Amino acid sequence: MSDVHLLVLIHGMWGNPSHLAHVNKIIREVKGEVEDGDVKLEVLVAETNKDESTYDGIDWGGERVAEEIRQKTADLEKEGRKVTRFSVTGYSLGGLVARYVIGVLHQSKFFETVQPVNFNTLATPHIGIPRFPSTFSSISAFLGPKLLSRSGEQFFCVDKWSPRGRPLVEVLADPDRIFYQALILFPNIRIYANAINDLTVPYVTSGISAEDPFGDYEKNGIKIDFHEEYKHVIKSYSAVPLSSATTKEPQRWYESIRNMRVPLPPRFQAEFPLNLAVYALLPILFPTFICLALVRLSFQSHQSRGRLRHLEAQSTRERLVHIIGKLESELESAAVDLYDDPAGTPLATSRISGADPANKASSTKPTKGQEKKSQSKPLPYQPLLTPGQLQCIENLNNIPQLKKERAFFEGVRNSHAVIVCRDPKMFKHHLEGEGVLRHWANHFEL
Repeated sequence: MSDVHLLVLIHGMWGNPSHLAHVNKIIREVKGEVEDGDVKLEVLVAETNKDESTYDGIDWGGERVAEEIRQKTADLEKEGRKVTRFSVTGYSLGGLVARYVIGVLHQSKFFETVQPVNFNTLATPHIGIPRFPSTFSSISAFLGPKLLSRSGEQFFCVDKWSPRGRPLVEVLADPDRIFYQALILFPNIRIYANAINDLTVPYVTSGISAEDPFGDYEKNGIKIDFHEEYKHVIKSYSAVPLSSATTKEPQRWYESIRNMRVPLPPRFQAEFPLNLAVYALLPILFPTFICLALVRLSFQSHQSRGRLRHLEAQSTRERLVHIIGKLESELESAAVDLYDDPAGTPLATSRISGADPANKASSTKPTKGQEKKSQSKPLPYQPLLTPGQLQCIENLNNIPQLKKERAFFEGVRNSHAVIVCRDPKMFKHHLEGEGVLRHWANHFEL
């Protein structure tokens, strides 16, 4: 029986396997014909959680993909091929699904017979979608959980996934939970983040960082060196302290008019004089587009919630959320026993592991400089992170084998699709992301 290294590719929100076609092509080109001893690469592009199904949440998506992996493993064994090594790469939402999947597999003892090797993500919101000090961010945080069903609630961390009421994103990053314990089994953990121009998944969440050093890169003096071999991949950078960062001067009114571009995909951008017609129709086209988008999102979200009710009723397998619930109930019982024990230390006075040491000085009166800093207006590109998100960042950054790579795509409206060359047939500029994919493929351990 020949040995197989199974690589699972998982797409993002509203996605389907075609979005990862170029990723699949690159890895097969670089590693497909390479054999490490008797091990041969087999690529599985997940199909069971696509299109409208991506509304159903990270957890249900993860359950579907885990079942798909089990089925693929069984099918390979029927062919006389045994999965002995396992890797997973997730794009966008797919990265969070991947973190859930490995928890499901670990719970079922999958990794007792299969060696975990590579865990990679590309433009994944590891700490959820963060808030920013902007009106658009506030609107997104309000509408997202309503229009994107369960996935939206989990993206914006307003779900109460665990019995203790914690969001799933926080549970995924908890060192005491099986998802984190499964993640650290992988010797190679590498995440890829868009440093700039990702309007979908900002750098702080894809790069697992409390601050964004690239937020004002044109003005803050940051020094960036690029890989010679991998286009658009940052080799190193020297960050500038936030206290010394400066904001851009506002454009003069005539400069803003001169530089104004219609917010349409490149293929729909028109040259003079057709662009005048596009501008003239915008007052009609834009509201129409917004209304249609809202109607479609509302309809698909409604369908998803109905589908979820059916799934919950029909589910026969004990899902991981139920197992987590039992564990948390046991922990709560143990905590009550400890509190009631006179010899024990009251829980209220114990310090939370991993908490910010700065909390010790919270009762100290701030200096005038600190008061001025706290009252100053937050920079528009710096996030407003919750304590839970900050804890996620700390826990994930404590993983010693975690490596971070940053992609830097200037001159594109939204780099989110570019990093995986999502649709190069329709948008040729998506091919600019090939350097990132080749970096990933060349660092993939077979």
